[in-house]
Amino acid sequence: MYGDEATIREILTGLGDTWAVVGLSTNRSRAAYGVAEVLRRFGKRVVPVHPKAETVHGEQGYASLADIPFEVDVVDVFVNSELAGAVADEAVAKGAKAVWFQLGVVDEAAYERTLAAGPKMVMDRCPAIEIPRLGARP
Repeated sequence: MYGDEATIREILTGLGDTWAVVGLSTNRSRAAYGVAEVLRRFGKRVVPVHPKAETVHGEQGYASLADIPFEVDVVDVFVNSELAGAVADEAVAKGAKAVWFQLGVVDEAAYERTLAAGPKMVMDRCPAIEIPRLGARP
């Protein structure tokens, strides 16, 4: 398990409400779109990060984390495991307080690097599953 209950709770309820969702586009059939909707219902500001820099859920998109002109609390990663480590490194460089790798996204070296650099990290979990389980209400 990559992220204990206390870490999950802290990321979802205590580290801030601005979430950059890497891989979020206007494609409604992708998991990132639905998870972003859930995060928004629970009061999170969801910032799309995708090469197309599309506006999603009314929020302007950016091509990369570095392009976001404001602080980001959590970076939620919806890219394949081979690309996820680089995104985690970008999240650390951006000053994110936490990195969240979605279900099926696993990079143990990136997990260790991220924790060593200071941010909290959860891997191979889904915030849309975890936040209601914590008893949070939209």
